[in-house]
Amino acid sequence: MAVAALSILALVVTGFAWRSIDSLRSAVATAGGLGLGGGADGAVDILLVGTDSRTDAHGNPLTQDELDSLRAGEEVASNTDTIVLVRVPNDGSSATAISIPRDSYVSVPGVGKSKINAAYGATKETERQKLVENGTSDADAERQSTEKGRQALIRSVADLTGITVDHYAEVGLLGFVLLTDAVGGVDVCLNGPVDEPLSGARFPAGEQTLHGADALSFVRQRHDLPRGDLDRIVRQQVFMASLAGKVLSAKTLSDPGRLSQMMSAVERSVVLDDDWDIIDFATQLQNLTGGQVQFDTIPVRDLNGTTDYGESVVTVDPKAVQKFVADLVEDGDGDESDESSAPRTAVPNIDPGTVTVDVANAGGVAGLASSVSDTLAALGYPAGEVGNYNGSRTVEETTVFARSADDDGAEAVAAALGDVATAEDSSLPADTVRVVLTDDFDGPSDSTGSASTGTAGDGTDSSGSAPGTSPTPVTPGPAITAEGNGPRCVN
Repeated sequence: MAVAALSILALVVTGFAWRSIDSLRSAVATAGGLGLGGGADGAVDILLVGTDSRTDAHGNPLTQDELDSLRAGEEVASNTDTIVLVRVPNDGSSATAISIPRDSYVSVPGVGKSKINAAYGATKETERQKLVENGTSDADAERQSTEKGRQALIRSVADLTGITVDHYAEVGLLGFVLLTDAVGGVDVCLNGPVDEPLSGARFPAGEQTLHGADALSFVRQRHDLPRGDLDRIVRQQVFMASLAGKVLSAKTLSDPGRLSQMMSAVERSVVLDDDWDIIDFATQLQNLTGGQVQFDTIPVRDLNGTTDYGESVVTVDPKAVQKFVADLVEDGDGDESDESSAPRTAVPNIDPGTVTVDVANAGGVAGLASSVSDTLAALGYPAGEVGNYNGSRTVEETTVFARSADDDGAEAVAAALGDVATAEDSSLPADTVRVVLTDDFDGPSDSTGSASTGTAGDGTDSSGSAPGTSPTPVTPGPAITAEGNGPRCVN
């Protein structure tokens, strides 16, 4: 499980050693073509992710000694198990980091409903296989598919939170160990002793200082914790807060050896988007203090959700998430007139008249296809074929299909129908999308009857839990800050 992003979060949002890192401009790895914003809403919004990569930021394989030190096993994957959205007002006065649980069940462009931590990996692998089959070299396929994976994750986070991502930072497993050791270890506190073999977490109760591999085990553990991944996120946040406080201390910033070690760690383990002037950004944050760095987690509708095929997921309500994030944005910016305080989803600006919409009913609500077609026609979309669904492809949730996975017309129609899923169907003409309706559909239609059977499209009922069970909602707890009052004790 990737948690390396925790360290780079503290270093980036505190503007670490901003006077000394100009050499990073040419040394740090970069990624382009990610479709990012530009901070036009009064703040810089950074998507920070940790990956399961067993290579460094430049694609070089880790040594066996390095792999052994990670205690992370040999499995190679591209999941992003640490996902944090960081918002920093343009004046650099504060930093708010919002954690998104790795198992959050969301709509992923081109994939449909999925755990958000698979958006990157699933998209990347699908695209990689397609490129290789079409004769693209392995190296080019890896590069292009990685870009597609990053784009899918960025769009998934933007759709869930209502925030346009301006910059992107990615760290592999090794980065966590290197950056933690670079600051001389991080102080944590446990309510009770821990002995959990899957993560390698074996610690006494009370305050202690953790280094590299032990710190990795501390923030990776989720088994044997009362709330599983939610408690792991709390651990990650108190670790980040403690790390940020340490980086901000005069003892760290005045130590040339520590600064050099941190810069070496960043050069080897961090990938940034190529439009980000990290030096200018760090300079903006030079006066940031620990009390101005805050960590939060999105609200959860059901911690123990289950899909209709039995997969355990964390169900979330995008509207509730967007309201929560908007409230944090408003509080953090101190400007109620800031347009970014209103939830928003990036919807392509297209001419509806250029997109023909077929509508097929794969559910049990009679007349629903005609009703939805009429609704879309009223919005200016020309009606195509309308009727019952008779395709060979199994469709488990309401989905808008288009010739390409990133079709603007499909995204616009999906938004008009209540932010339903999108997916690729290469058999469709370029100017046509096909809406396949299932029993989960509860979006707009002209029908006077109910267009929903009471399910949420992910195998859960309207409360977000598996049929016949009670939901386990989790509301956000008090924010965690990086003030220097010692580490907060956690499970």
